[in-house]
Amino acid sequence: MNADELKKIAAEKAVEWIEDGMTVGLGTGSTAYWAIRRIAERVKEGLSIRAAASSVRSEELAREWGIPFVSLDEIDRIDLTIDGADEVDERLHLIKGGGGALLREKVLAAASDRFIVIVDESKLVPTLGAFPLPVEIVPFAERLTLNRLRELG
Repeated sequence: MNADELKKIAAEKAVEWIEDGMTVGLGTGSTAYWAIRRIAERVKEGLSIRAAASSVRSEELAREWGIPFVSLDEIDRIDLTIDGADEVDERLHLIKGGGGALLREKVLAAASDRFIVIVDESKLVPTLGAFPLPVEIVPFAERLTLNRLRELG
């Protein structure tokens, strides 16, 4: 099986956890794409949910495929968020947020009662850190963040 087929299988399994009435967080990236696609199929089959997204692209997919959408300003919590990992080591430590939506992904995860991280064998690594990890700096914490980064070297 190729990486896309593995991602699709893992994503479809994660989507089985979604129940009627839930507010669902939609992750970002190639693995989350497959989850969003399956959620849309389930919505067409009668699943009643509303979704919030961790990126503009995921929001666009949700709207395009008919998933009822809600902004984070309209909700108090998220029942379940599904997203993919960038890397996972043998102790199940992982890197999440290696792309451009890292802050939004973290906000969704923090607001969620449950967080499912989709992992297929293509994400398994012996040691975390195979790629440069971006850091997002928000204006209200710029100095604190830069100081902490300096401490890290």
